[in-house]
Amino acid sequence: MVGGSNPSCPAIIRLKMEKLINYIKLSKLEILKVIFPTKEQVRNAFITVFIVVTVVSLFLALVDAIMSFSLSKII
Repeated sequence: MVGGSNPSCPAIIRLKMEKLINYIKLSKLEILKVIFPTKEQVRNAFITVFIVVTVVSLFLALVDAIMSFSLSKII
């Protein structure tokens, strides 16, 4: 053995390739189990998030305006 050569190196490479191929096959099987949302579900979720974000933003803007007005009157 010169230079640290390993006679079982091709076996190690083959084992790693088999593991990789097995991983890819299992990943494909898992993807087939996923239930993706419909267009209607995505649209409804988008509208809900948009409304909640808008309401919270308006609330925070109102609180900010009230606090700014209050502080300007105090100072």
